[in-house]
Amino acid sequence: MTEELKSASDIKKENLSPDSNAAAIEAPAGKSGAFASLRLPNFRLLLSGSVLSYANQWIQSVVLGWLVYDLTGSGTILGTINLVSSIASLGMLFATGLLVDYYNRRKLMLISSGGFLALTLSLGLVLLTGHANIIYLFVFATIYGSVEILDSTVRQVVVFDLVPRSQTPSAMALIQTGWSVMRVVGPSLGGFLILWLTAGGSFLLMAGVCAVIAITVIYMKLAPRTPEAVRSSPLQNIQEGLSYLFREPVTRIFTLIGIVMPILAVPIFATLPPIYAVHVFHDNSGKVLGFLVAAVGVGGVIGGVVTAYMKRWEHWGWLQMASLFLLSVSLIGFAYTSTLPLDLGILVFAGFFEIIFLTTNMTLIQLSIPDKLRGRVTAAVNLTWILSPIGSLIAGAGADWLGPKEITIILAGVAAGLVVLVLAFSPTVRNYRLSRSIKANSGSPSSVSNEG
Repeated sequence: MTEELKSASDIKKENLSPDSNAAAIEAPAGKSGAFASLRLPNFRLLLSGSVLSYANQWIQSVVLGWLVYDLTGSGTILGTINLVSSIASLGMLFATGLLVDYYNRRKLMLISSGGFLALTLSLGLVLLTGHANIIYLFVFATIYGSVEILDSTVRQVVVFDLVPRSQTPSAMALIQTGWSVMRVVGPSLGGFLILWLTAGGSFLLMAGVCAVIAITVIYMKLAPRTPEAVRSSPLQNIQEGLSYLFREPVTRIFTLIGIVMPILAVPIFATLPPIYAVHVFHDNSGKVLGFLVAAVGVGGVIGGVVTAYMKRWEHWGWLQMASLFLLSVSLIGFAYTSTLPLDLGILVFAGFFEIIFLTTNMTLIQLSIPDKLRGRVTAAVNLTWILSPIGSLIAGAGADWLGPKEITIILAGVAAGLVVLVLAFSPTVRNYRLSRSIKANSGSPSSVSNEG
């Protein structure tokens, strides 16, 4: 083990909040399999609520996008409303970290669920009463972005409050699998809901889903924790989280690696498929686009399930980098072919490796963070995903200037090159051992939180 990893363990041991482990227990003997976390009632509630939340996010994205374009006919305004939501998330980012560290996390989840419920219900009623206005949609997107960053951050952190550390890799994989399932199902549901219920009815249905999510939180039990008192200004507390991120080698390197996905890979999945459908496969009906998106999602579901079985694999640093490299190679292969069945098969592999990378990256980062700083550091890490519009802009402009195939090869090629550089120059990644990180922070949630 390198000196970097040793120092990381020492930092974690020094900073662990005693309250977080006061009543800790290990997972029961014989219950450490890939799906052992599903035996925990409170994790099942978290997983169910998270999957429903992902479904709402995908449906909301489709319905809101359709509504904006229907009202304005402007692609620029459509892009602007997404940018406004990202800016709102950015504005709430570090305040979210403080809230997650210093306040009751279950209450924060109830607040975010209630916020989503009030937002979707209000907009649904406005639309159904015939008062649709682009200003209302911008207000909705702004508030929604602020609430979404709170909800996503606290849900990431709560996994480590509910699940023993030996089971967290598998638990994170199951949550990512749920995200992949909804990536396939959610957009299709959004399209059907517009036809069946109109946009207003769709938002009312989403409000009902938000109510169900709130119920899962009400029945969820978290281990008692006593957050430290805030002894300094909010700015100093935020700085403490950022300082840990920059000085801790494991957290720092895996966070930097995580930036590759939203900047170089996700734009290929999110921005370029419509261009491929029209300009490469000559289809304007949306059928090919649906196939392309679904292929990535199917691969992601398979990848999430496989990752749940890989927690006994020690070399997760290598696993993470190998999955990113193979994802990049898959995308380059996708760009070089123009045969739809072959391309769909390649995209299944791309989605497979994408979820393995996302799960391992998120898990390794979380395992490196002490509990008392988890919210603030997680919020800082989430900054990388708020920057994803930059990647989308690069991909879109590159497709206009060079062509979709060419920009895909460039972005994926850069990602593959970065993998080689990281493995060549980072002993922290090469020498990472999953079991050592789990033991370094061996606390588990209390029996209260796991017995429901």
